[in-house]
Amino acid sequence: MKTIAACVEELLISQPFLEEALFRNIINFSALAEELQQPVSDMLRKPVKTGAIMMALRRYSPPPHLRKSRQMQSVLKELGDITVRSNLVDYTFQNSDTLIKSHARVLKDFNPKAFYGFSRGIYESNIVVSKTEAEKVLHSFEAEVLIGSQNDLSAISIRLPENNSKISGLYYQIFKRLAWEGISLYEVISTTNEFTVLVENHMVDQAFSAIKTLHIN
Repeated sequence: MKTIAACVEELLISQPFLEEALFRNIINFSALAEELQQPVSDMLRKPVKTGAIMMALRRYSPPPHLRKSRQMQSVLKELGDITVRSNLVDYTFQNSDTLIKSHARVLKDFNPKAFYGFSRGIYESNIVVSKTEAEKVLHSFEAEVLIGSQNDLSAISIRLPENNSKISGLYYQIFKRLAWEGISLYEVISTTNEFTVLVENHMVDQAFSAIKTLHIN
C-alpha cells in the first residue's frame, strides 16, 4: 500500500526542477504542500491533510547528485573547451544490410576539415556533416531509405573531465540548463570525453551562452 511519503517522492522525481528547488530551500513548504494535496489525495484515493504532506517534504531525502551539489559545481568548473560548428546537415536513414557500405563511400576522401558525426540505433542511423559535404552523403546513400533530414543546424561540443563517467548527474546539469532556457535539442552525440548537442542555427548563441554559464555558476 502506498504511503504519503512514497506519493510525494514520486511527484518530486517526476519534476526535477521542483526537486532541486526544494533541496535548495527556495520553495515554501506550506505552499508546496497545498499544491501537492490534490495529486497525493488522488494517488491514495482518499483525502490527505497538508500537514502530513509537509512532514513528508521535510523528511524527503534528495538524490545523490543534489546532495553533492558542491562537488558538482567543482566538476562543472573543470569542463574543457566549448567548440561551435555551424551550417550542418543531419540525415536519418533506415538501417539496412548495405548501410555500412554506403557509409564507407562517404568516408572515402572525406574532407578532414569538415564536421562529421555518425550514430547507429536499432532501426535507424544518423549522419551529421558540414553542408559542403551534403551532396556527397546523398549520392553515397542514394540506395538507402531516407527517413528525414534537417538543414541549418549548429553543433556545440564540450570537452568533459576524464573521470566524467564516474560523476552522477553531470549530463543532468547540462540538459537542465538548456531546458531552463527553453532550448530544444535536435540531436545529442556523445563520446567518452566529449559531449555534443545539435541545435538549429538561430538558437546557437543562446545555447552557447547557457552552456558557458555552467563554468561559472
